[in-house]
Amino acid sequence: MTEEEFDVFYAAAFPRLVGQMFALTGDRNEAQDVAQEAFVRAWDKRQHLLADQAPEAWVRTVAMRLAVSRWRRARRWADIVRRTPPPEPTPGPGPERTALVQALRKLPEPQRLAVVLHHLCDMSLEQVASETGAPIGTVKARLSRGRTALARHLSLADAEALGETGEKGEKEDGRVR
Repeated sequence: MTEEEFDVFYAAAFPRLVGQMFALTGDRNEAQDVAQEAFVRAWDKRQHLLADQAPEAWVRTVAMRLAVSRWRRARRWADIVRRTPPPEPTPGPGPERTALVQALRKLPEPQRLAVVLHHLCDMSLEQVASETGAPIGTVKARLSRGRTALARHLSLADAEALGETGEKGEKEDGRVR
């Protein structure tokens, strides 16, 4: 079969095949996909299709097998999903993590970045310096200042959680500590 003959065959047979596969699958997109795939495979065998004298039957058989294969694959996947238990729910962040995030937000960005990279990302001082483009001495200073400020913010958060203001040395009832 020449390329021109195949083009004529495709133009005539494709709409019929899509209609037949739609009846089989119940899904127009799926029908178009398997019909198109069957014609791609027919293109590779176009020299032999004319000798068979039933090229449309060959393409229809290939499309039907593709549709059934996809259906089986989807069914196996659904079985696997059905048998797999849902993942355990992950608890949200605890109060300590929430307090830490709030305290980190209060730090200036260079200090926050240094603290996060060094303590939470486990980067060395040299790696933090390389990542931020700052000299190692600057990274050390930012870490020191950041840790000091972070400790102050966290102790204030603890005091507030206990009902103390922590700023003027007074408790909520107005008595001085």
